[in-house]
Amino acid sequence: MGVTFPNESPQYRAARNKLLEREVALRREMEAVAAEIRALPPGGPAPEDYEFDHIDAKGAPAKVRLSELFRPGTDTLLIYHYMFPRHRGDKRPGPSVGPVAQLPLEEGPCPSCTALLDNWEGAIAHVEGLGANIAAVAKAPIERIAAFAAHRGWRNLKLLSAANNSFKRDYHGEDEEGQQMPILTVFHKGPDGVIRLSWASELLFMPTEPKQDPRHLGTVEPMWTLLDLTPAGRPDANEQLEYACCRTEVQANKQS
Repeated sequence: MGVTFPNESPQYRAARNKLLEREVALRREMEAVAAEIRALPPGGPAPEDYEFDHIDAKGAPAKVRLSELFRPGTDTLLIYHYMFPRHRGDKRPGPSVGPVAQLPLEEGPCPSCTALLDNWEGAIAHVEGLGANIAAVAKAPIERIAAFAAHRGWRNLKLLSAANNSFKRDYHGEDEEGQQMPILTVFHKGPDGVIRLSWASELLFMPTEPKQDPRHLGTVEPMWTLLDLTPAGRPDANEQLEYACCRTEVQANKQS
């Protein structure tokens, strides 16, 4: 290819060119898998037109149906199952300030899910501008979710509560014991108006090898995919709600 960088060694270039062959093969496989996702037969129809709690344009609690989450002229809806409340075994610190800081730890938001939604917040306008719809659904009361989102600085992401329906249980965003699960579900509305599941991140439930990340959302987690490109790779640590080194401007303003 003829691409080189300043002062690189022959050993680096030889190893890099060999790795490029694997990257090309990986790209080919990723494109093939994406094509197979699109070619899946229609999934099962939603068992009901679920009614969620949300905050309407006037800032008041309201109800919205699954079918109403599809904007006119669109047929695709991505719904992430937000672990709020978090898994009871998750002992990472909760937020130190803000509207949910005084909650018992097990009732607060999952740091990993929150990090993912932080990553997605800026992408929402692009995703929806290109014809899809996207939302996150939690089990916590909608007022609690909305207050935390406002404190976090989220303005674009549509947030829902399934506190009063079985959506999360039906679509494996909640297990038999009521523990929340971080699955992504994608729905398609056909010309007949029937809403069907088209894909879900079921890789979450597949066995992993030692020290292997589940990667069920591996290509849509910008933070982790960026770290994959660094010499150290993914640190042996989990996402946190706050970092002493790097508070966001929103967090800093709230705490000052």
